[in-house]
Order: sequence, then structure tokens, then C-alpha cells
Amino acid sequence: MQQNMEQAQHILKTTFGYDAFRHHQADIIEAIINGQDVLTLMPTGGGKSICYQLPALIRPGTAIVVSPLIALMQDQVDALMQLGIKAAFLNSTLKIGEQRLIEEQFRNGAYDLIYMAPERLLNEYTLNLIDQCDIALFAIDEAHCVAQWGHDFRKEYQQLSMLHERYPHVPRIALTATADQRTRNEIIEQLALQQARVFINSFDRPNIHYAINDVGSGRDELWKFLQQNHPNDAGIVYCLSRKNVDTTAEWLNKKGRAALPYHAGLTQDIRQNNQQRFLREDGLIIVATIAFGMGIDKPDVRFVAHLNLPKNIESYYQETGRAGRDGLPSNAWMNYGLKDVINLRLFTQNSDADELFKRMMLQKTDAMLGLCELTSCRRQAVLSYFGEELAESCGNCDNCINPPETWDATIATQKILSCIYRTQERFGTQYIIDILLGKDDERIKANSHDQLSTFNIGTEHSSPEWRGIFRQLVAHGYLTTDVEGYGVLKLTEKAWPLLKRSKTPHTVMLRELNKASKVIRSKSSRSKRKIDLNLSTHDQDLFEQLRLLRSELAKDQNVPPYVIFPDKTLVEMAMNKPSNEDQMLEISGIGAVKFKRYGEAFLKELKQHQ
Repeated sequence: MQQNMEQAQHILKTTFGYDAFRHHQADIIEAIINGQDVLTLMPTGGGKSICYQLPALIRPGTAIVVSPLIALMQDQVDALMQLGIKAAFLNSTLKIGEQRLIEEQFRNGAYDLIYMAPERLLNEYTLNLIDQCDIALFAIDEAHCVAQWGHDFRKEYQQLSMLHERYPHVPRIALTATADQRTRNEIIEQLALQQARVFINSFDRPNIHYAINDVGSGRDELWKFLQQNHPNDAGIVYCLSRKNVDTTAEWLNKKGRAALPYHAGLTQDIRQNNQQRFLREDGLIIVATIAFGMGIDKPDVRFVAHLNLPKNIESYYQETGRAGRDGLPSNAWMNYGLKDVINLRLFTQNSDADELFKRMMLQKTDAMLGLCELTSCRRQAVLSYFGEELAESCGNCDNCINPPETWDATIATQKILSCIYRTQERFGTQYIIDILLGKDDERIKANSHDQLSTFNIGTEHSSPEWRGIFRQLVAHGYLTTDVEGYGVLKLTEKAWPLLKRSKTPHTVMLRELNKASKVIRSKSSRSKRKIDLNLSTHDQDLFEQLRLLRSELAKDQNVPPYVIFPDKTLVEMAMNKPSNEDQMLEISGIGAVKFKRYGEAFLKELKQHQ
């Protein structure tokens, strides 16, 4: 046992280029080497892959990695081959002759790891192939896909419990970056992991600055955010609809930023090409629906922006977690509005799901809305949702850096509730606002609503300000919308004590209304691209030259630049300026194989800047 871990430590340094294990990696690896099943929750960028890649190099046989997206398998295999690890994938992108050759080599034990989708693994032909091979372990990546309550449910994942029945002596490791307690329980139940060792690492990603914006035009605010924080960086912009993805990508290109769309309405060839360009080129922005991102290994995504509200905190956390996988400062930014709040609720209410599922999804929606309307530390709230407590405020979210003020909105709320009640809960937001502002409108006159006591009693606020109040009241549960989808506002049970002015004191405190747009600059903000706070001007110039060299080498080999070295390794190289092999091997992320392939080229570049 001790000998196995000494071997693991040696491989960690010589193959992966790291001096020490992080989080629970050592315990996880030891458990798998010893044949135990494992469930691990580790944040994106926390080093999940090493937890099965390293045991695959120690245990006899080939590790089978179950991955949900075939589009990413090529890059995952390329990254392993750069480390000198024998890897392959089996998926529909291969020609029949290529598949048969890999299968034959698989039988002969030529690979350390093989990647495949659950659909292929569950095929009887593939299972018969596996029966003929020596299997080291099964790694089930993105394990939250098994959970019906989860945010990326894939029914094929629920059939993977058969691995335990068919191969009872082969250890399994299930991995995910996001799962609340209910989802964890379902993963254990569906995959028959009742005897597995469970490792839950901290969900905290302290390098990510969280900011949620609720004013102005989403695109205008996005542009301000990009100009102030990421004028040249690669990032992801999430939109709710395919149409919005296309128009936003086109708008960004017209503004001078290279942007590509990604959604299910595009052909597979276009999606794959756009994804490959994003992975391989520096500074590109991908504009996407939630169809994009699962399993993305690009470590230098410096920002993730949402132009619509995610449906739950799990989705939000996983999507924002695609920023800053290398641990360097990155941003998670979001702009949302009342329409997002209403649409999220309607989407769940109008679904074909049973009532229990709808109630659970509405609770998750409410938790997401609560995070948006929060006046305290956002990181504390996110971690608390996943069962982790952060003792002190993070100091790296918008609420910590620029604490929002609150105001007593009780009277304003009563005006809204009264107006909705007096119009018999038959109208939408803008109509109610028009009454409160006393608008000269034919529709209002035709309904005699200009005669109501609530007509023209809300002139202390502008129309956008009223919309902000409405949004918060929906988020806080005072208002809901009709299930038919017309956006008609309805009063909830929570609203009636306020409407009736009950004897029990009831004060409504809301976030201060934003009078003007304001972009909060995070700790990672730059007017120019400067990745690390400790880089001097000279070191920054050297870093850029190292990036250019990396890009040339990557282009020659047709692999993503980060597969050669991630930004974090180049930053350390620029700061420490190694001048020989021994010094280079002390840089994190540089092992013996990587040095043999690229060491001399980078040493030559470094020498020119001494």
C-alpha cells in the first residue's frame, strides 16, 4: 500500500509535473488503487481528472472513462498524449477501420485510458469487447447527469449501475463538480455506490469574482463589463434562446470582438468547428445556450457572463465554474431582469412534469432568485446551498466590494398589491405600472382604471424603477404569474397581510433601486491584459512572448495551446525565469515528458529576455 502511494507521488511529479496532491486527491487515489469505489465532489479546476488518470497508470489494465460529450474526447486524449500517457477514444467520429484498430489494441492492453460515451458503453457489442479486456477501473465523469433532480439529466447514466453487477471487482469512481445533498443521494442510489467512499472537497473558487447586475440593457452592460475587465480575454457568454445567441454573437463581432455562436440549432459540424476554435485560439468569445460547456477543459477562460437568469444554483455554479480553472483571477458576471424571473417560473409551471418535480424545481428557482436579490456575501450563500459554511465574507463579490443599501419598500409594495387587486389580477407588469404612473392610455380609460384610487399614486418612481420593485416582489414571493403564460400578475398568500394592513407589523425591505448603471470592477480587473498581480511590466512582456511561442507550437501540432502548458505555468515561468533543466522541472505543470518535448524551446525564449 505504501509502495503504491510512493509510486503515485513519483508519477505525479515526473508525469504531471506537480509536487504535491491537492484537496483529497491522495486519499481518493489510494482508495481506487486498493480497489474501492469512490464518489467525489470537487470544484471545476480542482484536479478531478488526476483522481482517475493516475490510478489508471498504476492498476493493471485499461481505465474506461465515461464522458457525456464526444466533442471533447479528442482534446482530452490529446492532453494525455502530451504527457506520454497512452490514451484513445471510441465514438462516432471515427471511421469503422479506425474503431476496429483501437478495439484490437484495447484487447492487447495498449492503452492506459479509453474514453467513451454512456450510450456506446451500454451497447452489447462494446460490453462484449470489454469482457475480453483487462479493466483497471471505471471513471464516471459528470456523475450528476444520473440525477433526475439534477440540471443535466441523461437517462443513459441511470443504466450505468450495471457496471457494478457485470464487473463487481472493478473499482468505480463517480465525479462531479456540483451536487446538492438530494443529487448526491440520487447518484449513490442510481449507481449502486452505497459502499463507496465519499469525498466532498470545498466548493469554494476564491479566484472567481461574482457579480450580478439588474439594470439597463443587458448587452450594453455586458460591453461595459468586457471593456473594463476583459478587453482581450477568452470567455463564455450564456443566453437563454438560440436567437439571442446568434444576434449577440453578431453584435459582439460588429463591436470588434471575435465571437462565435453555439447552440443545438446549428449543424454538428458548425458546433464542433466553433468549439475547436474556442479551445485552440486565444481571446475568442463563445456565445452559447447551456448546451455548451460541460467538460470544457480550457483553463484560461477569464470570464463567464450570463445575459439571462440560470434556472437554479447548480446550473449557475457549474457554468460560472468554467472560468478560471487555472486558479488565476476570473469573473462570473450576470445581468437579469423581471422578464427572466417570470419566464423561469412559467417554464416550470407549464412543464409536463409531475407536481412533486415542479415543486422541487420551483424551490430551486426561488433559491436562485434569492441569490440574485441578496444583500450579503454571494459566495457565502452559494457555498451554504451546497452545505458548506464560509465563516467570513469573501471580499471578492460585488456585495462585499460595494455593499448594497436597502430601503423600506412597504408603502410601494402596498401600492402595487392594491393596484393588482383592484384590477382583479387580470393584467401584466407594464399595465399596472402605467396605472401607478397615471398614464394617459386608451386601454386604461376603456377599463375605467383611471378612476381607481391607485391611479397616478406612484409618480415617486420611474417606470424602470417600478419594474425593479416588481422583480424583487416576484423573487421574494409576494407576486406570482399566471400558469397560462400570459404574464398576468397574481397575489400570493404572503401578499394578503400587507394588502389588508394586518395588525402584525410587516416591513418589506428591498435592495436600493439602481438609478444608473455601474460596473463593479473586481480584484481581477485590468485596463490592459495582465493576468497576475505579481507580474512586473518586464515579466508581463515575457509572459506574452511565451504565449506566442506556445501558440506556434500548438498550431504545429493542431492541439489547444493549454495542452502544452496552461497560463499558470507560463506565469510561473515568466516570474522565476528558469535557465536549465533542473530549474524548469521545478515549475508547476512541467514533467519529464513535457520538458523533453518543449523544454529547450522555452529555455531558448527565456534566455533571450535575460
